Formats: sequence, structure tokens, C-alpha cells
Amino acid sequence: MSEMRRMLSFVRRAVDDYDMIEEGDRIAVGISGGKDSLTLLETLAEMRRFYPKRYEVVAITVDMGFEGSDFSEVDEFCRRINVKYVIEHTNIAKIVFDIRKEPNPCSLCAKLRRGSLHSAAQEQGCNKVALGHHFDDAVETFMMNMFFEGRLGCFSPKSYLSNRKLGLIRPLLYATEKDVQYFTNRRKLPVVKSLCPEDHATERENMKKILSELEKNNKGLRHRIFNAMCKGEIDGFKLTKK
Repeated sequence: MSEMRRMLSFVRRAVDDYDMIEEGDRIAVGISGGKDSLTLLETLAEMRRFYPKRYEVVAITVDMGFEGSDFSEVDEFCRRINVKYVIEHTNIAKIVFDIRKEPNPCSLCAKLRRGSLHSAAQEQGCNKVALGHHFDDAVETFMMNMFFEGRLGCFSPKSYLSNRKLGLIRPLLYATEKDVQYFTNRRKLPVVKSLCPEDHATERENMKKILSELEKNNKGLRHRIFNAMCKGEIDGFKLTKK
């Protein structure tokens, strides 16, 4: 159980530092089927047992409509950890790839998936949506915005969608991708292989490679970038007491 204790420490600290969970919250966890969202789901489900503020968890998958999609193992996993599982069936894949024939499909796809997830969360009576972005995602997003858009920015650890009346939280903020991968392997989480033809062909993957190369000769680079984001209070990031 050491991997669970370690992941719980990351999530508990992020939740407390940014006041992500309040008494009575009903939290929708967006489940893509990847390691990040499944790690977040199991950790939040486990934390219900002892967190001082009572909350509920609902797992929601936006099925994009790729032929061969199978979330049966995720469904069984949710049953084991006592979490309601909802699959929101959509035609996003058809819209993006067949109808629109988008040359750069990721932006439109992300927008449509977000809309479907938020709608499903509201239908399930949730007041918050938890997303599986981790430490490395934050650093990569910050660097991508600087490299490709010439601005200092990132997603926020915690935000609020006034038009949806939904809070967005990212409890994995302090866990690195290696931490998540280790947890996934040890817990044997039912990861679903992505059927998207654009998988691993994105600007994010390129930035991941750039940072990995820079890290070889600059140990701790990602942590220094993250610390700079906190010192600069970029989009809600902040320095917190250890």
C-alpha cells in the first residue's frame, strides 16, 4: 500500500493547499481511460474514507465514438472501488475526422470533449469536475504557452466556470508523471489504449521531448520551472508552506 500512501500525500496536499474540496461536494472525475485519470479516480475514492470534509465521486467517460472502444474493465474497476460510472456516448470522432476533416484536430476535439464532460457532470448533479493533470502537465503547458504563443500562462489548479456553475480542480498537481506511472503499474489499473489517430503526435509530446533533453544536463529543471510559476503566481499557482 506504500504507493497509495504516497499518492494520497500528493493529492491531500494539493487539495488542502488550494482548498479544492468542500463539505458536501459531488465531484465528477473525467475518465479518459489513461493512467492519469484512473490514478486520480482511485486516489479520490480512497481519500473519501478519512478526509474531514465529506464528498462523493462520480466517474464520467466521454466516449468519442471510435470503433472498438471498450470501457468494460473501467466499469468493473469502478464497481470495485464503489464509484458510480457513467459513459457519455458522442460522435466527436466522426465530427472532427470525418465531417470537419480537421487538419489540426486536437483543439476542436478538446473543446467538444470538455463540453460533453461538463454537461454530463451537471446531469449527474455534480458541482465540481476533477481533471487528471499532473506536475509535468503543468510545466509542459507553461512552456508551450511561452514557446508557441509568447505568453506566460497555464491551466489553473482551481477555477470556476460561472456559465456552468462548475468548479474545476486538479488534485494531481504535485505528482510527477513518473509517480503516476509507478502507481498505475503497482495498482494494475485498467488503462484503455487510446484509439485516436493523433495520439502521441502533438505539440505536447514535442515539448515533453525538449524538456527531457534539457533535463539531462540541468537536473531539477522542471521543479525550478514549477517553482518559478508559483513565485510568479501564474494563473492561480502559489507558494505554499511545506
